[in-house]
Amino acid sequence: MLAPHRQAAYWGAIARKSRCLKAFDPLEAPPQYPEELPQDAPQAPREPLLTLPAPLTAYVLLLALIHLRVLLPLPKRYDSTLLAINFPGGAGAKVWTFVTYSLLHANLSYIGFNVLWLLPFGSALARRFGAIRFFLFMAVTAAAGALAHLVTHEHAVAPMIGASASVSGTMAAAIRFAFVRGSFLSFNRGDADAAARVPALSLMRALRNSRVLAFLAIWFGVNIIFGVGSIAIGADGASVAWQAHIGGFLAGLVLFSLFDPVPRAVKNAADASSSDASHSG
Repeated sequence: MLAPHRQAAYWGAIARKSRCLKAFDPLEAPPQYPEELPQDAPQAPREPLLTLPAPLTAYVLLLALIHLRVLLPLPKRYDSTLLAINFPGGAGAKVWTFVTYSLLHANLSYIGFNVLWLLPFGSALARRFGAIRFFLFMAVTAAAGALAHLVTHEHAVAPMIGASASVSGTMAAAIRFAFVRGSFLSFNRGDADAAARVPALSLMRALRNSRVLAFLAIWFGVNIIFGVGSIAIGADGASVAWQAHIGGFLAGLVLFSLFDPVPRAVKNAADASSSDASHSG
């Protein structure tokens, strides 16, 4: 039998050993530290490098699928001196050719050039308008471009094809909101969907914005160079119907508000309150 003081030391050692074993009990969960993250914590979604809205994707695919070697005879279909010629499609084609011509292209270079401009401007407009408004807008600007070309090419027999009038329309419509703070061409842009739905400038405010005016000067300057210089795109020498570009552009700029579903901001809120538009003059 141990002495009293030895008994106390003995039982104290047993108690300390018991606490030590309990601390490493494998049946219990290990301690959690603040710096450790739960293994099932949700991971932040990774944004793809390039995302296209569904309406624009469908439009680009349509252009690719319709790239056939069939030319719709515009503007010669509407020439009163050629009434004796029977064109494919009958009388109805005189209506829908104003739109369907824009779905055909002379060469792959022309398609690539149009798609290149649709990536920034068409994407923003498709996200803002939605599918139905976007397709209607493309049809209206295509018709406006065809009308401008028809008026300036009376008795011409060379066919006109290509989506450039509609592409020009998307560029014109997009600049109504592209430079507003948070939009896709501003210095403080948000994500793609938010950037496409900022309140737009009115037409008069847009035409007083220095960035919009600079864009207009460059755009019209490039088209005049193409027109005066008769610059061709592609190996087959297809010339640029720059009058159709201007017709589609003006239609997109003026008619944008008829398609825009985003509520207009309070006067001056879209531009005067943002650092991006404070330099508009």
